[in-house]
Amino acid sequence: MKMTTTTNSQQSPETSKYTVVGTRPIRHDGLDKVIGAAKYGADIQMAGMLHGRVLRSPYAHARIKSIDTSKAEALPGVTAVVTAKDFPIFANAVDLAVVQGNPRLQAEHIMALSKALYKGHAVAAVSATSPHIAEQALELIEVDYEVLKPVLSIEDAMRDDAPLLHDDLTTYFKLERFARGDDTGAKSNIASHIQHKLGDVEKGFQEADIIVEREFRTQTVHQGYIEPHASTASWAGDGRLTIWTCTQGAFAIRTSVSAILDIPESDIKVVPTEIGGGFGAKATLYLEPLAAILSKKSGRPVKIVMTRKGVFEGTGPASATLMRTKIGATKDGKITAAQLWMAFEAGAFPGSPVGGATLCATGGYNIENLLVDGYDVVLNKQKVQAYRAPGQPQGAFSVEPVIDELADKLGMDPLDFRLKNAATEGDRMPNGVPHPRFGVVELEEAMKAHDHYRTPLSGPNQGRGVAIGYRWQGGQASSATIAVNSNGTINLITGSVDIGGSRTAVAMQAAEILGISAEDVSPTVVDTDLVGYTANTGGSRTAFDTGFAAIKAAEETIRLMKARAALIWEADEADITFDAGKFICGSTEDTISFKDLSARLMRTGGPISCSVSATSPGIGPIIAGNLVDVEVDPETGKVDILRFTAFMDVGTAVHPAYVEGQIQGGSVQGIGWALNEGYVYDENGGMLNSSFLDYRMPTSLDVPMIETVMIEVPNPKHPFGLRGVGEAPIIPPLPALANAITDAIGVRMTILPMTPDVILDAIQSKNG
Repeated sequence: MKMTTTTNSQQSPETSKYTVVGTRPIRHDGLDKVIGAAKYGADIQMAGMLHGRVLRSPYAHARIKSIDTSKAEALPGVTAVVTAKDFPIFANAVDLAVVQGNPRLQAEHIMALSKALYKGHAVAAVSATSPHIAEQALELIEVDYEVLKPVLSIEDAMRDDAPLLHDDLTTYFKLERFARGDDTGAKSNIASHIQHKLGDVEKGFQEADIIVEREFRTQTVHQGYIEPHASTASWAGDGRLTIWTCTQGAFAIRTSVSAILDIPESDIKVVPTEIGGGFGAKATLYLEPLAAILSKKSGRPVKIVMTRKGVFEGTGPASATLMRTKIGATKDGKITAAQLWMAFEAGAFPGSPVGGATLCATGGYNIENLLVDGYDVVLNKQKVQAYRAPGQPQGAFSVEPVIDELADKLGMDPLDFRLKNAATEGDRMPNGVPHPRFGVVELEEAMKAHDHYRTPLSGPNQGRGVAIGYRWQGGQASSATIAVNSNGTINLITGSVDIGGSRTAVAMQAAEILGISAEDVSPTVVDTDLVGYTANTGGSRTAFDTGFAAIKAAEETIRLMKARAALIWEADEADITFDAGKFICGSTEDTISFKDLSARLMRTGGPISCSVSATSPGIGPIIAGNLVDVEVDPETGKVDILRFTAFMDVGTAVHPAYVEGQIQGGSVQGIGWALNEGYVYDENGGMLNSSFLDYRMPTSLDVPMIETVMIEVPNPKHPFGLRGVGEAPIIPPLPALANAITDAIGVRMTILPMTPDVILDAIQSKNG
C-alpha cells in the first residue's frame, strides 16, 4: 500500500515503476476546449436545419383526454408536430417488471401517453423554421386534462389506499440488485422490494450491549451539469437516421431509439458530441426520438435544445429518500447486527438506485448479522436518474451517523471503532459475495495518522466529522482500435465519451504498453459506425474498462509488429521479445525501436491496425473517506467549512491530476448535497426553484481548499492496478458533514440538506 498527499506534481511511489502511468501529461482535447473549438450538443449546425421545442404538462398528475394540434400545424413555419401516437412502440404491450432500460417505459417517459405523471412531463413537440415560431406553436396546442390527485411523498405513495400512478404496476420481490424477481401480484406504487440478509439479525441484536436507531431523510437533488440536453436528428430519404447528441453512451442511445422507433440498429448512427457534464444523468435519452420523428415528418434535420427550466422539470434528478437504521454493538466495540429499511423515490416510473444503497451502505464494515430492505417507490415527480454513485451517498448518510453515535456512546475514537469493524478480503458483502482485496484498513489508518485528525479544533461552535463511503463497481464491454503511423505514433479510436479526461487516461495505458509517450497517441472518440460496441461512460468504468480494451489492442499491435521484426531479421517470430519500446531478437540481440519499425511497415507487408472488443474482468470495490471541520453560527445556523481532507483508495492513479480532480469535484458536489441543495415543490407537485439562481449549488465562496490523499492498494483485476475513481468521492461528504455539525451543536443531524433553518430547528429542539 502506498499513500500520496497530492499537493504537488510529483509521481506517486506506486506508479513510479511505470514510464507513462502516474505522470501528468496535458490532456489531448484541452486546446480545443480552451479555445472554444470543441463541438457540444447545441453547436451542431446543418443546412436547412429546423428548431424543435417541447410542450410540458402543467400538472403533476392528469389524465390526457385529448390533444388538438391542428392550430399549431396550421401556423406558417411549423413543419411537424409529434405526440405519443407517433411512437411505434406504443402498439406493443409493456412489461413493468423490467425497469432497467425498458424501452416502452422510456418512451412513455419521453412523451406522455394516457397520463401526465409529473409537472414537466412532455406531451407534444413541434419543429419550425425558427425557435420563435416553435415556441408560438406550443401555445396553440390544446390539451384537455382531467386533473388527478398527485402523490408527492414516500409515505403517501406507500399507503394501501394511495392513488395508483400505473394501473398495472405490481410489486416485485428480489434478492439480487438486477434480478427480475418474483411478482407478488400486489398492485401498488411500490415497484420492487429488494432484500439482503446475512446471518441471524435477531440473535445479533440480542448479543449487543448497545443499540442505536435513527430515521433519516434526504431531498431530491440535481446533478448540476452546466450543459443542457441537446439533440439533432436527420432522417434521410434512404431510411438512415443520424443523431448528434450530448450523451454518456452513444450505443445505449442507438439501442433505445431502435426499440422506440421500431427500426434496425444498423440503420441508426449516433454521434456523441462533447459533453458539458453528466454525472450519470445523461446516460439515458429524452430528446433523440422526438427530434428523429420530427425530422422524418419534416424531411429536414431538427435540433432540440432544452431550456434550463426544462432540464430541471423534465429530466432525472437523484432520489429523495426515507431510511431507518438500527445497529447494535458490544461493549468492546464489535458490531453484532444491523438492520436497514430504505425507501427511494423513483419518480414517475420504476427504477430508483435503491439497489446501490442496499448493497453498499454497510459495505465498508464486516457485519455478520445483517438485514437490508429496499423499496423502489413511484410518485408524481420527475423520473430519477443516476447521480455519481447512484444511491450510495444516501445509503452512507443512513449508516455513518449511527456508527459515530455508537462510538460516542461506547467512549471510543470514531476511527478506532471503524477500524475494529473494517471489512477485509474474504468478508461478506450484503449479498453474500466475498470482498476481494481493497484498502478499507489502509484508508482508515491513513485518516487517523493524518495531520488533520491530529490537530485540535481551535474554537467554540466547531466540530469535526469523520465518514467513509463504499461503492461496488461492476464492469462492461469496451472496444478500441489502434492504427500505427509511419512516424511511430498511433491513432487510438474508442467509443467512450470523455467527461473527465478519459481520452488521456486511456491513451496513457496504451502508451505504457507500447513504450511510447502519451503525446505520441492521438485518441479520438467516434460514432457508433466507427468502433465496436462500447457501454456508457459511467459507473467509474471508463479508465478501467476502455483502458483494458486499449491495453489488449496495444498487446495485439505488438504481436503483429513482432512478425515484421522477425521478417527483417529473418528470425523465428517466437524469438522476438518486446520491452521498454524496443523489439529484441533473442538469438542475435539485435534491437529496433517501436518508432523505427513503424517507419518500415510499408516495406514489410503494409500498414498495421487492429481492433479489440474486451469484456471487463470486473472493477471491484472502492472506498473513500473524509475528515471535515466546521464552524456553526448558533444565531443564524450558517455553516462554514474550515478544513476538508478527502481520502481514497485509487488502486493506481493513471493521471494523478485527473484523479485529484475527480476526488475534489465529487467532494464539492457532496458538500452541496449536504448543506444547500434540494428541489422545492409546492402542494401540487410544481418545482419552485427550477433555475440555477434559485437552486442553491455551492460556489467557490462556499467551499474550502480540498486536500486529497490518494492511497494506492493496487487492484489485482487490472494490469496496472486501477480502480474506478469517478463516483465514490461524493459518498462520504454527506455523513461527514452531518457528523461534524452534530459535533459542533450537540444534536444528531438526520435531515438533508442541513440548511440554516434545519440547523436552527435542531438547536431549538436541544434547548427545549
